[in-house]
Amino acid sequence: MSKTWFITGASRGFGRSWTIAALQRGDKVAATARDTSTLKDLAETYGDALLPIQLDVTDRDADFAAVQQAHAHFGRLDVVVNNAGYGHFGFIEEVTEAEARAQFDTNLFGALWITQAAIPLMREQGSGHIVQISSIGGVAAFPTVGIYNASKWALEGFTEALAQEVGGFGIKTTLIEPGGYATDWSGASAVRSEPHPAYQAMRDAQASRRAAMATTAPGPDDTTAAVFAAIDAENPPKRLLLSGTAFDIAQSVYADRVKTWSDWEETSRSA
Repeated sequence: MSKTWFITGASRGFGRSWTIAALQRGDKVAATARDTSTLKDLAETYGDALLPIQLDVTDRDADFAAVQQAHAHFGRLDVVVNNAGYGHFGFIEEVTEAEARAQFDTNLFGALWITQAAIPLMREQGSGHIVQISSIGGVAAFPTVGIYNASKWALEGFTEALAQEVGGFGIKTTLIEPGGYATDWSGASAVRSEPHPAYQAMRDAQASRRAAMATTAPGPDDTTAAVFAAIDAENPPKRLLLSGTAFDIAQSVYADRVKTWSDWEETSRSA
C-alpha cells in the first residue's frame, strides 16, 4: 500500500532524495523547505502527489500548522521524517550563545515541534512512523562539531523516551544515524564560529580528514534502499546506522564505553 509522508528539509540532500524516491514508487509527500521554489521541478513532475509547504522549522506555530495542512490535504500521515538541520563548526570554546541556541532551535526543537504536532494525528489513526534524522554524531562526538553533536544526542534522548511513550498507540519510531555522505552538510549550509588561534592546528587536521573523506563519500541517493527497508518493515529498527563507516565507529565507541564501565565497575558499585 502507498504511504503518505511528511518530510522536512526536502530541498536538498537526504530530504530531496527520499522525497523523489517516495514519489517514484507512488507514495504521496508533503515536502517542506524554507524556499519552496527548490521543489518546483518535482511539483511539475509529480503533480498532486506532492504538497510543497514553505516552512522554517524553528517556528513552532508554523510547524503545527504545516503538519495540520498536510494531514488535511492527504487525509492521513503515515511517515513523518524530521530531516531539517545543519552542521555548526566550532570548538566548544568558540561557540557563542546565539550560535548554540540557533543550532538547537533547528536540530532539536524543530524536530520536537513537528513530532508533537504529529503524535495526536497518528494516535487517532492508530498508526504512524516518526523518523528522526540523527547522525553518527548522535552516537559519537568529534572535535569542531561539539555543539552539533550535543543537538543530535538530545534528539536521540527524547526519541528513546518517545518510543516507549507512543508504542502502545501503534506509533513506531526510528533514529537514522548516517555517516559521511556527499551532501551540503559541511558546505554552504554549514555555520562556522569565529576561529580561535589556539585551535588552528587541530582545525586544519580535521579539515584535511574531512576533505579526504569527501572524495570517496557516497551520495544521498545511496541511502534510499536502506531507509525504505526500515520504513516498510513490520518491526522497524529503533536505530539504523547508514554506511559501513558509521557502523564501525559506533561499534568502536560502544566497545570503549563498555570497557571503561567494566574497568570501573567496582568503584561504581561502591558508590
